[in-house]
Amino acid sequence: MKKVVIKTQDELALMRESGRLLAKVFAYLDPHVKAGVTTMQINNLVERYIVDELQARPSSKGQYDYPYVLNASVNEVVCHGFPNEKCVLKDGDIVNIDITLEKNGFLADSSKMYMIGAVSPLATRLVNKTQEALWHAINMVKPGVRLGDIGNAIANFAHQQGYSVVKEYFGHGIGQEMHEGPDVLHYGKKNTGLVLKEGMTFTIEPMINQGTAKIKTKPDGWTVVTRDKKLSAQWEHTLAVTSAGVEVLTLREEEQHFLNRLS
Repeated sequence: MKKVVIKTQDELALMRESGRLLAKVFAYLDPHVKAGVTTMQINNLVERYIVDELQARPSSKGQYDYPYVLNASVNEVVCHGFPNEKCVLKDGDIVNIDITLEKNGFLADSSKMYMIGAVSPLATRLVNKTQEALWHAINMVKPGVRLGDIGNAIANFAHQQGYSVVKEYFGHGIGQEMHEGPDVLHYGKKNTGLVLKEGMTFTIEPMINQGTAKIKTKPDGWTVVTRDKKLSAQWEHTLAVTSAGVEVLTLREEEQHFLNRLS
């Protein structure tokens, strides 16, 4: 059982700064994720920006012997997609870019879906509904809420849209360590699970499949794909539980309208 670490106000301030910087990484990256670019080019751009411009550390690189600074998961890849100089993004692709960043000893973790060029209506719907699922969950976060209720809400929302939820991977506590407690499942039973308290920090990162929830890992030991080869989507934010509810530490400017719904 991983320990749940309650953050002090000083520690939250450091996490807030890491989250702010990670949001800047995505803003920098946005115009570069397009048809004709390889996922390795994206990896290299992000590494240079984090290290040279932000004087921070891309914390995925070297963790658990992972060799790159981000995951680039294209189409049927659920998560942990290796950047590859042979993987050229093309019109109609969807891709999840998942990045972690460390500054002053504290981590932030976030991912975003990109739709490349003219994307099919079915793929667009999956991407948008997965983002809605994340924000539906974020909207619930406040002291006294149980994690089982949040997981239950995500799964119910996904199932209502005709999708399935990957159960093998889930959100996690985060701070000075990438994977602290609690585990944040994207399914669950109401009135069960850990009770949220002010000062908890964790990610919510639902992985939602167009087809069945069945997945498999490729021979590289990292890349996870859907067994039926149908599309998968994921969005992720790092959050802090506050006395007033929730703070989205990795909030990106274009998501302000989602945040406005919380107030």
